[in-house]
Amino acid sequence: MTEITISSARSQLGDLVRRAAHSRETIAITDHGHVAALLVSPQVIEDLEDALAVADHQRRKAEGTLGEGVPHEEVGRMLGLRP
Repeated sequence: MTEITISSARSQLGDLVRRAAHSRETIAITDHGHVAALLVSPQVIEDLEDALAVADHQRRKAEGTLGEGVPHEEVGRMLGLRP
């Protein structure tokens, strides 16, 4: 993770945003030596949200608290992929 001060980030914001977006680099913006904010790619957040959803599903499955699902064939019909 790259750290940069707020004052330095101000003049480099465009470059920092592109770095975060294209290289999936996390950039920490510091204020008086403490991390105040992070610039991260939206894909990183989406990946974390997906991993969290999978972990939650696995936890509920292990606990036996999953509700009834929708059969695969029915989902296909709902999406107009099957007659």
